Amino acid sequence: MSNNTLEKLKARFNPEAAKGMDEVFQFHFTDAGSYYLNIQDGTLHVQEGEHDDPSVSLSLTTDTLKGIMSGEINGMTAFMTGKLKATGNVMLATKLTSLFPSE
Repeated sequence: MSNNTLEKLKARFNPEAAKGMDEVFQFHFTDAGSYYLNIQDGTLHVQEGEHDDPSVSLSLTTDTLKGIMSGEINGMTAFMTGKLKATGNVMLATKLTSLFPSE
């Protein structure tokens, strides 16, 4: 995942939507390695690598993530068509758009 994509996510983070949360979103990018987002009560920490116990794991390309975050790609459609694979607390993935609202 490019630093540009990481910076955009950080800039769009909505701490209000993350109040009371204690979750780890693991991303496995088929074109950019693995990263995880650790969200704890309104704070966001982005780490490279793999978390040993993520709340939800998502496998996708960086382009698919960009499309979902911009609203160009429906997350459920991406999941149903195999562009997005999720394990763990899959319903948690639906909160990504409220945690990182588009501009």
